[in-house]
Amino acid sequence: MEKEIFAVIVAGGSGTRMGTSVPKQFLPLGGRPVLQVSIEKILQGCPSAHIVVVLPAESVGKWKEMCAANNFDCPQTIVEGGFTRYHSVRNALAKIPDGAVVLVHDAVRPMVSADLVRRVAAAMGSARAVVPVVRVQDTIKRLVQDADGGLCRAEEAGAREGWSVLDREELFAAQTPQAFRSEDLKRAYSEAYYSPKLTDDDSVAAQIGVKTAYVEGERGNFKITTPYDYELAKTLF
Repeated sequence: MEKEIFAVIVAGGSGTRMGTSVPKQFLPLGGRPVLQVSIEKILQGCPSAHIVVVLPAESVGKWKEMCAANNFDCPQTIVEGGFTRYHSVRNALAKIPDGAVVLVHDAVRPMVSADLVRRVAAAMGSARAVVPVVRVQDTIKRLVQDADGGLCRAEEAGAREGWSVLDREELFAAQTPQAFRSEDLKRAYSEAYYSPKLTDDDSVAAQIGVKTAYVEGERGNFKITTPYDYELAKTLF
């Protein structure tokens, strides 16, 4: 018997970095809210997935109004988010049973393809966790703030030893959706210590030793964080 799939859509953004009065998950994309587009993409890849949407408490009413206005009748469980993404996901996991597969996806990654969602879910047939990644193409430098408030190479400031230029062959950017056995992720969020450095679910799961399989992600599966990202998404969409 195949495991049930629960998709947690994390939509806790406030739009601060976007410089808009509307949270970025509610910005229009192709005539529909970004959040709605992301849910639709997940369901295209996994039609049987149970949708769990995590929202700030003050945005729940607005989202319900938007669903009604757009005739978006998708069955979904709405969960109030927490202080950080970490706490928001932990709140959502309380609604998910053991013995299932849980996909965690950023609501502001509406350009994800149904194919990537299918590949991530399918890889869970033989893995405990699956994360899509793309190889870093730019030269990445390790810099720190100097005494004058500028930037300098880390070794110049005595912050750490080693090269300032990191080896691109070892650097990958993680994307979502990330998939886990629900019991593993629930245990990780209950046992792992909280740190601001735990910026994705794979990092949390690693705290309890969950072994992750990595699959090829998509360049187009970017996160809408800045006005440029939003304009790019609108153009590509």
